[in-house]
Amino acid sequence: MTVLILGLIVFLAAHSLRIFAPDWRAAQQARLGEMPFKGIVSLISVASFVAIVWGYGLARGEAANVVLYVPPLWTRHLASLLTLAAFVLLVAAYVPRNHIKQKFGHPMAASVKIWALAHLLANGRLADVLLFGAFLVWAILSFTAGRKRDRAAGTVYPQGTLAMDAVTVVVGFAAWAAFAFYLHKAWIGVAPFAR
Repeated sequence: MTVLILGLIVFLAAHSLRIFAPDWRAAQQARLGEMPFKGIVSLISVASFVAIVWGYGLARGEAANVVLYVPPLWTRHLASLLTLAAFVLLVAAYVPRNHIKQKFGHPMAASVKIWALAHLLANGRLADVLLFGAFLVWAILSFTAGRKRDRAAGTVYPQGTLAMDAVTVVVGFAAWAAFAFYLHKAWIGVAPFAR
C-alpha cells in the first residue's frame, strides 16, 4: 500500500496547488515562467501517476488489502452508467462551446467526482477505498474551489451549441465504450461487463 499512498499524496498535492496554495503557485510561475513551471508539475504528475498505477496493482495482491464492504452486484451496472456520464463530462472539458462546460464550468473535476463515486459503489477493498476515496475528496475540493474562483472573477463560459453538445456526447460515449469493453480489461485486469 505504501507505493499507492505515496503516489496519491504526490499526485493530488501537485493538483491541489490552486486549491490550497494559489499565491505560492502564482509566485513560482512568475519566478520560473509559466511553461517551465507547468513542465515541472507535469513531470511530477506523470511520475506520481505511474506510482499510483503500480502501487494499486501491488496493493490488489497484498494481504493488507482487506475487504471493507461487499457491494451488491447491481452496483457494477450503476457504476458503468455513472462512468458513461463521467466520460462525457471529461470530453466536455476539451470540446469548445458545449452546454455542459457552460453549465458546470469545471466538467473535468465533475467527471472525476462521478468516476470515483462509481468505483467506490462497486469496489469495497481497502486499496479501492484509498484510491477512489482520495480522488473523490480531491475532486469535490477542486470543483468547489473552481466554482468559487469563477464567482469571484465573474467568469462566464461561452454559450454552448447543439452541434458541440453532439460532438461531446458522441466522443464521450465512444471513449467510454472503448474503455468499458476493451481497455479496462487490458489495462486494469477487470472486465466491467464480465459475468
